[in-house]
Amino acid sequence: FIQGVIGDNFYITMDCGARAKAEALGNVSIDTQGPERFDQTLQTPILSAVVQSKPDAIMMAPNDAKGMIAPIQAAIDAGIPVLCVDTTIDSDIQLGDVATDNVEGGRLAARGLAEQIGGKGKVFVVNVKPGISTTDLREQGFREAIEQEFPDIEYLGQEYCDNDSNIAAQIVSARLQSDPDLSGIFGTNLFAAQGAAAALRQQNLQGKVKMVGFDAGLTQVQDLKSETVDLLIAQHPGDIGEIAVGLLAEFLASGVAPDPKELVTGSTIVTRDNIDDPEVARYLYVADCGSYKLANAEPLPQADATAEATPMA
Repeated sequence: FIQGVIGDNFYITMDCGARAKAEALGNVSIDTQGPERFDQTLQTPILSAVVQSKPDAIMMAPNDAKGMIAPIQAAIDAGIPVLCVDTTIDSDIQLGDVATDNVEGGRLAARGLAEQIGGKGKVFVVNVKPGISTTDLREQGFREAIEQEFPDIEYLGQEYCDNDSNIAAQIVSARLQSDPDLSGIFGTNLFAAQGAAAALRQQNLQGKVKMVGFDAGLTQVQDLKSETVDLLIAQHPGDIGEIAVGLLAEFLASGVAPDPKELVTGSTIVTRDNIDDPEVARYLYVADCGSYKLANAEPLPQADATAEATPMA
């Protein structure tokens, strides 16, 4: 398993799901690696070294939709099937894709933020970097929902934090200065949301500028509870890990590729009102695998993935 970046609660939780599924199967072992930063130039040599070790299969979260095509093709040419998890590439050479419905997740974030600000005002997005399939799609879904469904909300566009929470905080601090009447912010991943929340705290604007974050890492959950963040869109990374390992095990046993090739997992809206509900709390990300329990997750049809993200009281 080649993660997008090490030390991220999202990928840690995915690894826990993968390992739980491997243990349940009994005949699968997992080696997990990842770059120190979400950076194609750091991930490519890791993939090349893994290929040299000749594993039976690779599951990975590519750091760049275009730049990782050639390195993944090299792995496939070496006879190693590659399944993409979370992020993907602009190609169909991979065995399949297992990911959140990110466009729908962006729409959910837009609707949740619109509700928080009363359907009017200025909103802004802190994104990661161009060329990452997941976060590009989240911004797309957010933008489309704002423009199509909320005529009284002005979308101010996006800025990129290079997957660095400190840069995200600087971006939001500058935006709060240039647009003092800003109503809401959407952070498209864990690091973007962490930094945006930190900037709101620094300027004592918690609750005044509404905030929606994608992902449900430990810091983000604390930001929600402390009322710096108003809503979280939790992905199901443990489910992604479980499903990916199951698919690869089936393929190695049968030689039959996944059909359909693109498989979707759900997402859950987390609020202060529902965070203690066991059906919500099970999707909060973990820092280690000690508390992870096998969910026996299955991929969802697109419509079911969307329905699963309905807020719970």
